[in-house]
Amino acid sequence: MAEADVLARIFPRLPESASTILGPGDDAAVIAAPDGRFVVTTDMMVEGPDFRQEWSSPEDIGFKIGAVNLADVAAMGATPTGLVVALGAPPETHISVLEGIADGLRMACEQLAPGCGVVGGDLSSAPALTLSVTAFGDLGGREPLTRSGAQAGDVIAVAGELGSAGMGLELLFATENADEVETIKQSALVATQLRPRPPIALGVSASTMGATAAMDVSDGLVLDASRMAKASGVSMVFDELGIARAAASIAGEALKRGFSDEDIVEHVLYSGESHALLVTFPADQVPPLGFTPIGFVIEKAAEPIYFGNRPLAVRGWNPFSY
Repeated sequence: MAEADVLARIFPRLPESASTILGPGDDAAVIAAPDGRFVVTTDMMVEGPDFRQEWSSPEDIGFKIGAVNLADVAAMGATPTGLVVALGAPPETHISVLEGIADGLRMACEQLAPGCGVVGGDLSSAPALTLSVTAFGDLGGREPLTRSGAQAGDVIAVAGELGSAGMGLELLFATENADEVETIKQSALVATQLRPRPPIALGVSASTMGATAAMDVSDGLVLDASRMAKASGVSMVFDELGIARAAASIAGEALKRGFSDEDIVEHVLYSGESHALLVTFPADQVPPLGFTPIGFVIEKAAEPIYFGNRPLAVRGWNPFSY
């Protein structure tokens, strides 16, 4: 199909942004920035290292690329307002795949960030299905949350699930045929891998409740927390009770799928693609509902991350290994 015909099929399926002044159809869109500033981020997914069509439906692919970009905006304490989507696909790709991706993007916006929509993009041919999304967000007059604001004495808290997406990926790699894939996709762990559900609204909640630092946990709790610790010039201590709370939310399904208690803690600490929010709050500020305290910030020590009094090796998710 010609590009114009493809666009005519997928545009009606895409969500509209409440901030749009001028939408798709011109060389560029115009979206409102009432704050006078805007948050902008970009993320891409390539078939192979980031998703596989034998595991992910087109709707899954669209939902995930939307969710991971919305999570980055939320981690800055902003409200997502618009997405620009670039998509490259092999020429033999059926139009229904592109329609499904558009549907997934719409569902991600409607379910995770109502009012956010697709304001433009581009189509091209490519040897592998490739998506790149640029997301915009409104700070609403607040200062952006960054990785560099954590201070000694702050409480460390997370919102969203840790570890489940990594365990879901492990389950997918262990499947041997299409029938097994369809069966294993019924697991909540696999669902989190295929369609992550970051707590987008809690980014603004954290900002309004005085958070000092925040980031999206995309590469694993320990690795991403070490990045925050380095940026802030501090070290961080995870307490056993806090990590146990984080593990408890996924333990039932994980144990049923054959993971041990030790496996669960390992995934909570190290596996990626959860897109939870990692946030620090002043010690006298109770984290908002939806956040689980998991530790506290200390002055810079010999190592960036500790589990109790034991230093943790800094490692995490590496998409280049798949």
